[in-house]
Amino acid sequence: MRILILVDCYLPSTKSSAKLVHDLALEFLRQGHAVTIGSPDDSLTVPSTVEATDSLTVLRIRTGQIKGATRWLRGLNEARLSHTFWKRGRQFFQSHPHDLIVFYSPTIFFGGLVTKLKRLWNCPAYLILRDIFPQWAVDAGVLRRGLAWWYFRQVEFAQYRAADVIGVQSPANLDYFRDLPQTRGMVLDVLYNWTTLDEGAVPKTNYRAEWGLKDKVVFFYGGNIGVAQDLGNILRLAASLKAEPQIRFLFVGEGSEVAALQSQIVRDGLTNVQIRPAVGQREYLGMLAEFDVGLISLDRHLRTQNLPGKMLGYMYHSIPMLASVNPGNDLQSLLQTHEAGLASQNGDNAQLRNHTLQLARDPELRRRLGANGRRLLESTFAVEQAARQIVRCFPQRG
Repeated sequence: MRILILVDCYLPSTKSSAKLVHDLALEFLRQGHAVTIGSPDDSLTVPSTVEATDSLTVLRIRTGQIKGATRWLRGLNEARLSHTFWKRGRQFFQSHPHDLIVFYSPTIFFGGLVTKLKRLWNCPAYLILRDIFPQWAVDAGVLRRGLAWWYFRQVEFAQYRAADVIGVQSPANLDYFRDLPQTRGMVLDVLYNWTTLDEGAVPKTNYRAEWGLKDKVVFFYGGNIGVAQDLGNILRLAASLKAEPQIRFLFVGEGSEVAALQSQIVRDGLTNVQIRPAVGQREYLGMLAEFDVGLISLDRHLRTQNLPGKMLGYMYHSIPMLASVNPGNDLQSLLQTHEAGLASQNGDNAQLRNHTLQLARDPELRRRLGANGRRLLESTFAVEQAARQIVRCFPQRG
């Protein structure tokens, strides 16, 4: 089967979605399918490029800046995404038909392109839904209900209508969509996040020494630093632990909230927190292997649920997780059931602090929880399962 995967960022981007899609594409390839990845690229000087990477075909389309842009510029450039892809990739699409379209959200703006391509190729589409926008933005106070919200809502529903199957990432998300009048009757599928179980040789890094973290217990966060992550929550935790000299917090990534967090660190005199720029995927894997506890934080006001992709890297390296999540999030019960980490609701500062101290003071607890996380990864989040699950939705084409 010929499969087109659409995603709003691809390697060498350090976003978790780039890594997820790359692993999925390689697994489709291993299972005997031909795979094309389509992704925007604001660094191109030509309208589009087609390259072969790891036996995959990668179509990059020149677009305006999306990642790292201001909210309004990002919104404008994303709103034009389907139009730009069709205009600059039309010749490729017309000469390279596919049997299945897999598109990844975020972004919500591939719906128009997917609808066009389905008509052109007479093929189905599977939506991997990992970000319920604009609802999370309303919940987090980033967006108010008004004209912009109404517009995004229409685009969101158009995206759902473009899909033959919608793969949500948790049972709680399934319940959310079943209660939503606009998605009643749509085919829903719980598709967990995934990762490869063999990353190959991981580069040796020495960030502990470079960043003055030797002999410290390092609580590490890697990935997007945005509003939904509420890393101010972790800074409040850090402030409450100033008197604990062995504990350090390390954020590595990029996003809209970096400047605000850096200002807060200076204002509150938080010498136990560092924020470092994003690194490449291979370097990131080496970095992960160095540190002690993986951090997950989600804004307490979020009503939609997700299992952040960064947890896969933590589990791969047998790193225990410290999670502070929104009410009703499946991650809390998942970590508790499998004893792969300690989780609490965002806002329960006392429990979060207690969990932090438990992990910092008990290396055997960290080892045991980390080993359980690796077992959970192997049983539930292997990429082989995700690829087969998607293809099985379309047996007449598989």
